[in-house]
Amino acid sequence: MPRSKKFRRARLIMILLAVLLIAGLVGGGWWAVDTVRSSFPQVSGTVKVAGMSAPVDVVRDDKGIPQLYADTDADLFRAQGYVQAQDRFWEMDVRRHITSGRLSEMFGSSTVEQDTFLRTMGWRQVAEKEWNDQLSDDTKRNLTAYTEGVNAWLAEHPGGAGASLEYALLGTVNSGYKPEKWDPIDSVAWLKAMAWSLSGNMQEEIDRSLLTQDFSTEQIEQLYPAYPYDRNGTIVKTGKLSADGTYTPGEGATVPQLPGSAAAVDSSQARAASQALMGDLSQQVSALPQLLGPQGQGIGSNSWVVAGTNTTTGLPMLANDPHLGPGMPSIWYQMGLHCRTVSATCGYDTAGYTFAGMPGVVIGHNKDVAWGFTNLGADVTDLYLEKVTGPDTYLYDNKDTKFAVRKETIKVAGGDDRTITVRTTQDGMPLISDQSSEEQKVGQYAPAGNAAPDRAAGYAVALRWTALVPGKTMDAVFELDRATDFTSFRAAAKDFAVPAQNLIYADTKGNIGYQAPGLIPVRGKKGDGRYPAPGWDPAYAWNSSYLPFKSLPYAYNPPEGYIVTANQAVVDQSYKPVLTTDWEYGTRAKEIGDLIQAKLKNGGKISLDDMQSMQLDNTSVMAKELVPLLLKVKIDDPYVREAQDLLKDWNYHQDADSAAAAYYNGVWRALLTLAFGQKFPADLRVEGDCLLVRQKRDNTLPDDALGGAAQAVTECGTRKAAQAQPDGGDRWTEVVRKLLADPKSPWWDYIDSDHQQQHGLDSLLAEALKDARQDLTSRLSKDISTWSWGRLHQLTLQEQTLGTDNSSIASGLVHKLLNRGPYKLSGGSAAVDATGWNAAAGYDVDWIPSMRMVVDLSDFDSSRWINVGGASGHAFHPNYNDQTSLWASGQLLPWAYSKDAVAKAGKNTLTLTN
Repeated sequence: MPRSKKFRRARLIMILLAVLLIAGLVGGGWWAVDTVRSSFPQVSGTVKVAGMSAPVDVVRDDKGIPQLYADTDADLFRAQGYVQAQDRFWEMDVRRHITSGRLSEMFGSSTVEQDTFLRTMGWRQVAEKEWNDQLSDDTKRNLTAYTEGVNAWLAEHPGGAGASLEYALLGTVNSGYKPEKWDPIDSVAWLKAMAWSLSGNMQEEIDRSLLTQDFSTEQIEQLYPAYPYDRNGTIVKTGKLSADGTYTPGEGATVPQLPGSAAAVDSSQARAASQALMGDLSQQVSALPQLLGPQGQGIGSNSWVVAGTNTTTGLPMLANDPHLGPGMPSIWYQMGLHCRTVSATCGYDTAGYTFAGMPGVVIGHNKDVAWGFTNLGADVTDLYLEKVTGPDTYLYDNKDTKFAVRKETIKVAGGDDRTITVRTTQDGMPLISDQSSEEQKVGQYAPAGNAAPDRAAGYAVALRWTALVPGKTMDAVFELDRATDFTSFRAAAKDFAVPAQNLIYADTKGNIGYQAPGLIPVRGKKGDGRYPAPGWDPAYAWNSSYLPFKSLPYAYNPPEGYIVTANQAVVDQSYKPVLTTDWEYGTRAKEIGDLIQAKLKNGGKISLDDMQSMQLDNTSVMAKELVPLLLKVKIDDPYVREAQDLLKDWNYHQDADSAAAAYYNGVWRALLTLAFGQKFPADLRVEGDCLLVRQKRDNTLPDDALGGAAQAVTECGTRKAAQAQPDGGDRWTEVVRKLLADPKSPWWDYIDSDHQQQHGLDSLLAEALKDARQDLTSRLSKDISTWSWGRLHQLTLQEQTLGTDNSSIASGLVHKLLNRGPYKLSGGSAAVDATGWNAAAGYDVDWIPSMRMVVDLSDFDSSRWINVGGASGHAFHPNYNDQTSLWASGQLLPWAYSKDAVAKAGKNTLTLTN
């Protein structure tokens, strides 16, 4: 498309000119400085905001964190909308274009494919249904007030003028773009982005399917081993379901009064499926903006709560650090929402973390209770193969059935509009394979019978996902903010439909608790959600209702005196129906539990300092098992043996300044490549990773295990780094741990650097030691005294909304203006200090503890918190990333909550009046 290419070329030239102009900041040009500073928010004095019934005070501390004081709910949320727009409107604007599939209106043809995928799923349409049919009147009033506040700020910056540096850059290539007014649906739709990144096992479902082209079912099961219930335990001791489906906690736990039982949600959506291979669907998935991190992988979190009987204060303490993708500005936005007097007309006195563009507080505390989140990981997505029999029909139950068909028009800046056709099954499942030639390969290896009539490559693919069912999660956010006890907390959790989360709880009366909420499917006679299923067979359909809330696991004041959630199994296998079979493997959870038990040994008590230090535990649990084996390997080459000696007397801590940690992780990466990466199909390996491998035959490993040599071929990986395998995370520690017991397993066969076939664990470990020595020498230096884990393991906070491609001079310069880092970090993927990295792609950090908090229920003003970036979304603002260095070094900030403490910490006060 010549016009599109011309537009992109002009865009790069204009961005380069804009960057060179703005680069005057470095030289101190007064005009450039003034231009950037003019977008900074007003933080003191008085501003008129239409609709205010009384003044609202906005008190900011030296980190720019706002605490709002109002007399009515409407004024409070109106002020929240205004203040968030002051700090983050560019981010808010881009996010709403993402969730509505309208990025191309801002950025041109480069984002059309992302828009088509998001339009196909229909996030915006689902949010509209929630607004129209699901949300309470109170929630609608709060969202409306928030919207008024955002639009009051936008009225001061018509067309985005003077709103941020990003708008100035965008204006050089898309001068016709003007931000629209905010509306409540923009806020509600953001919940779909949350749910997408935390949607359970969709990536695992794709990966297992891709593996079927080369491996047997037994081999694939070795790569997805069973959860180690005996070793790593579960979040709660599994209780019982009564005849009416009511869950009762395990023996010894207190049973509080239940909130009203949840009505079953009718399912008008779902049919069928069968085991199959997924082609390149994952490439389309990974092309979506990674707003919260790599979808379905590497997204974990830690939280735990300790009862007052086990703390130094006599009241509970609660810790939380969600593990999400890094970016600039920060994913989270810290804020306090305070009614001067809590009453029927003003019901909030809460502080914590929320998202820019969404009212309320998502994680935090109020004057009575505190709560935290980690991802439950329930299997809430299923992929279905569909036999398409015509342009508007597909096969279901041996009958041709009509798709619901709609047209979507995508407006493209600098180019022609694109019109797409979206087909949806009778159960509301969008056909996600329609919009990409890559996805049309889906099913080409499917062992499911006849080929689809209209696809030479196989079947079409439909998505069933609970987030496409309208729900009440926005109601739940406000209900959590107002909760006063465990009963009202559970009542709020009942409405938290997606994403399914582990909710931990503590209150000022000394109680602790846990609740698993979420819309969880009950599958039919066949299928377990592990592989794509045959959409034409009704036996694979979801049941007509979801698991009722009263059946979901919870705990209240368990006898252990603490609760840990770190994405491990919630309950054991006796609980039915199955929540998922793809739990994280519990390494972090067990480590946290061991740390707590060690502090409580012999009558000890846990302090707030202990809670904070536990968040920073960077022990490699896998190293404790692997290093003794590595030290037993006989190495003759003194060059390699010098590095091997680093592992002697290593304490297994992955500190940023540790040479041993650097070498161990290099060996771990090499081990995974030799044992698994060499054998994986290109669809799973990182793009550009080209290997000389033996041609695969008959679902065997790529060696001569069945006799005879296979032909060597060059095969290059095609997967984006965030989804590449083997990623080295918690699952891989379990895979390797089990295989270590079988030194002659075919998985230990590998091809060495001379392209020769080798066999056995000992040989592979020796090769991994050698490969890691060479790798670190090339990356760091020949002198191992200069090595450190932090030099390899670095975090760069990238401005996500303008993309992360630095391939051109212009875009590279733009990101130098907006990105921050690199930062040298401690920690690792399966450590409590979960600075995750993908071993298939390198050592760079790609998911992190996105914030950290520890809450003291005896004195909220003693609580502590930190954000990975800062309050401001304005590049060069003092609060853009002023918390990052503190976060990287494990420090927390004082968290003022009471009015006196906020006033004492306050640096600026802005009053919003009518």
